Amino acid sequence: MLALQEYNRAMDTSPKISTQKNVLGQPLETCSKEPLTGFYRDGCCNTGPEDLGAHTVCCLITEEFLVASAELGNDLSTPMPQYGFPGLKPGDRWCVCAARWLEVQRAGAACPVMLEATHEATLEIIPFEILLQYAVIPETLH
Repeated sequence: MLALQEYNRAMDTSPKISTQKNVLGQPLETCSKEPLTGFYRDGCCNTGPEDLGAHTVCCLITEEFLVASAELGNDLSTPMPQYGFPGLKPGDRWCVCAARWLEVQRAGAACPVMLEATHEATLEIIPFEILLQYAVIPETLH
């Protein structure tokens, strides 16, 4: 019964107002509803005790990132419907595991990051200065 409740909570796609913060100290913004991302599949890079992989970095996926990630053992292109994972393509926005993003960054193929939608827990793994180097500047600031 508990597993069913956890599954239903994870699959709940109803809109939620996040009380969690981003790396800028502001309310966490939505990363993507299409494809639906987040450890909890709520569109946000929310995290909690169940999220052992820290799926907290909102990325703008690039082909270079996908190739490097696969070469490092994390295939993000192949769909895995049993986990609600559609498989990613360049241009998608997705909540990536912080340690995996850092691994790809160190390999020279980091993808852009949406700071407004990247959870503050990311800062326990990736220094803010590194994230800032890959930040997408919001349209309102152009």
